[in-house]
Amino acid sequence: MDNDDFDTALVSAALTLAQDRGWSSVTVLAAARQAGLALPKARQRFPLKASILLRLGRMADDVALADDMICGDVRERLFDLLMRRLDVFQQYRGGLQSVFRTLPMDPALAILLGGTTVESMRWIADAAGVNTSGVVGFVRVNMLVAVWTHTLRVWEKDESPDMGSTMAALDLALDKAGRFGLFPTGGNTDTNQDGLADLEDVADMDTAFASNTISAPHA
Repeated sequence: MDNDDFDTALVSAALTLAQDRGWSSVTVLAAARQAGLALPKARQRFPLKASILLRLGRMADDVALADDMICGDVRERLFDLLMRRLDVFQQYRGGLQSVFRTLPMDPALAILLGGTTVESMRWIADAAGVNTSGVVGFVRVNMLVAVWTHTLRVWEKDESPDMGSTMAALDLALDKAGRFGLFPTGGNTDTNQDGLADLEDVADMDTAFASNTISAPHA
């Protein structure tokens, strides 16, 4: 078993345990035993319990970024990349729902996952053709984090097998982010620093998402 297969088996076992027993009861040791994996290697590759979630995030990034031949404009590429990431999460839906319920009581984990999400969104933005350099890029990446977070909240409650509500939420979020300058819209690419909203507008965008008629929990 190579390292990728080992990691996938342990992540799957851990999130199955989380679905059955709750994330707070999951340990790397218990997940390794559940999957029939060698404990020394499990300890080496997953030194912390949070490593399980970090590895899942990396797995989702790898799937999203695997095909660099995505067609369409920037908005279409962002949609495809983010949905690919969600397709991986969908495989572990029940376990991740347990994780999300735990996050409000585990601020350290929430901060850690928040930091890795920023880096993931930077890669997604770059792959889609969004310029992420400098202050302008910093704001764009944070806009994409807001898009992802909003979509993830809807996905958590979306029980449809085709993730219809999730896709609709992502469409709407990208439309709103486009109006705030995440990517060029229409023929206007030079307004407000290459069409980019300022930092205060990012907060306005979050408020706009919060007022969406689609109900979404806070992760």
